[in-house]
Amino acid sequence: TFQRQLQQSDCQNALMKKVFDTHMLFLQINQSAAALKHVFAALRLFVGKFPSAFFQGQADLCGSLCYEILKCCNHRSRSTQTEASALLYFFMRKNFEFNKQKSIVRSHLQLIKAVSQLIADAGIGGSRFQHSLAIINNFANGDKQMKNVNFPAEVKDLTKRIRTVLMATAQMKEHEKDPEMLVDLQYSLANSYASTPELRRTWLESMAKIHARNGDLSEAAMCYIHIAALIAEYLKRKGKINVFKTNYASINIIVE
Repeated sequence: TFQRQLQQSDCQNALMKKVFDTHMLFLQINQSAAALKHVFAALRLFVGKFPSAFFQGQADLCGSLCYEILKCCNHRSRSTQTEASALLYFFMRKNFEFNKQKSIVRSHLQLIKAVSQLIADAGIGGSRFQHSLAIINNFANGDKQMKNVNFPAEVKDLTKRIRTVLMATAQMKEHEKDPEMLVDLQYSLANSYASTPELRRTWLESMAKIHARNGDLSEAAMCYIHIAALIAEYLKRKGKINVFKTNYASINIIVE
């Protein structure tokens, strides 16, 4: 009935946000496994009808949905884990199709951010969550329609990176009283996202806070200069600034 209104401004409007929030309530309030099955079906229909709401413009809706689905991937019910994994795979595939079969950059980024948040909020990462990641990989390997494109490889790379974040976070907890080892782990994780500036910035900021807390101010400054360089390079590529050239050699000179 309200499809035309929901599609206004490429689905970036107040009515869409209200409808989306209503869908999210069904995941945020405890439901039976039978009820959740219908919620997942409704969300598949919703994403299928309005992909622009998730894969274009602001990433808020995409991020919120990724967070709630991942939370369900850690559910105690095996059937709910399977349904949530299927929905997440469907979501990534829709992202790939929306981008004309080029990439799943947005869902990749938002899923990694959601995993990082859920580690603190819900303590995910156990056998139930690992089982859900395996289900997603199985979907990708068995999807005959996607056999001749790079989508299965992108899904495999995403699940691998999620496992890397989970493993690194577990190691960080083990070494939280060893500042140098902790920063070393943070640095490795930041480097693994060299191609994803927003996530790299997140881990560099975390490194800077650890350095500042330990009184290592020059090291903290180096982290912030790296962040400034990432932002500047991004702005240059977008054509927002005309005259700016930086590399890590010049950053070292600035710090010295």
